[in-house]
This record gives sequence, structure tokens and C-alpha cells, in this order.
Amino acid sequence: MALAPGETNESFIREVDENLRRDQAENFVKRYGSWLIGALVLFIIAAGAFLWWQEHQRQQAAEQSEKLLAVLNDVSSGRNGKPVQDQLQAIADSGNDEYSGLAQMIQGALAQSNGDRAKALASYKAVADDKDQPQSVRDAALIRQTAIEFDSLKPDDVIARLQPFAQPGNPWFGTAGEMTGAALLKANRKAEAGRMFARVAQDNQVPGGIRSRALQLASSLGVDAASGLVAGQ
Repeated sequence: MALAPGETNESFIREVDENLRRDQAENFVKRYGSWLIGALVLFIIAAGAFLWWQEHQRQQAAEQSEKLLAVLNDVSSGRNGKPVQDQLQAIADSGNDEYSGLAQMIQGALAQSNGDRAKALASYKAVADDKDQPQSVRDAALIRQTAIEFDSLKPDDVIARLQPFAQPGNPWFGTAGEMTGAALLKANRKAEAGRMFARVAQDNQVPGGIRSRALQLASSLGVDAASGLVAGQ
């Protein structure tokens, strides 16, 4: 093929290459263009749906939070009749993460205050076993479940269950430590119980009421709460 005046082999090759690429691109678009457009549309729809779902979840969570707060206000004011019970059940059935779990725990607390131990235990156990709940909510439910079951459990079972919580720095150390100390007493492990009560009494993060009880129990077992040492050792 003859070259045009002033045209070099290099420029000619470049032009041929560009034309070839253009033809390939046009053929590609003709062949796959509709598929690409469809895929792009699906991507846009999926992205929009995901953003809508996120916003919807946020709005639902806000609504559930407001509903639960209203129920708590009613309960704290002594209004816990059927309308409140129905609202609690609706939130518990909603499956909205921690709000459904918290609603079930409130149901358990109300049942416990009414002397319905079986219903309270079932409510707490359901939340503690629910892997869809946040761990903090499950932990709270397990603590309450253990408190109700305490008298029917073997001391070693209580100690083993609460071992992760009965550690200084854990948010549940006060309650778990107190129950662990009581379980150690039931197992006639008085020295260990006294030291556990002493550790609880020494922890400034533990609520004052629990610390006060722990201090008295440690002292009654001959343990100096300041040092954690058993008298005579």
C-alpha cells in the first residue's frame, strides 16, 4: 500500500492501529452494548436499593427506640397493663436487633416482679441464646438468667458460667463477682469466696450497693478487703 506524501511508516502504522481499535470497539459495543447498559442499570438499581435499605433501617431503629422509651416511661410510672404489654410484644416481635432483645428483657423483668419465674427465665434465656442480638444485650440477659436459676444450679456451674464476667474491668464484674462469691460459699470454698468479695469491694467501678455488701461479706469471712488476705495467713 502506497504511503501518502509526508506520511511515515510509523504514522501510518499508528493510524491503522487506531482504526483497528475503533472498529473493535464499535463491534464490541454493537455486540455487548445492550448487556453493558443492562448491567449498569442493575448496578444503579442495586446501589439505590441498598442505600434505601440503610435509610429504612435507620428510620426503623429510631422509631423502635422512641417506642421502647415510651414503654419504659409507662413502666416506671406504674403503667404496665395490657396496652403496654402489647406494645412490648410488638417491639419484641419486630426483630430489630437490640430493641427486640431489650423489649424481651423488660418483659422478663415485669414477669419477675409479678412472681412469674418461669416466664421471666424464658424471656432472659431467649435473649441470651439469640446470636442475632448484640453481645452486650446477650451478656445482660445471661446475668439475669443466672440470677434466677442460681438456687437450682450447681455451684460449679454458676462459677464456670460467670467466669468471663467475674473479672475486674468487666462491666458485669460487680454482679457476677457477687454471685460467684455466693456460689463459692455454697461449695464451702470460704477462703476463695472471701477473696472474691474483697476484689469486688475494692473495685471503684462497681456500684456502691454491691461494694458495700461485698465488703461486709469479705469481713465476715475473715478477709481484709484492703489486702484481700485471709486473717491468719
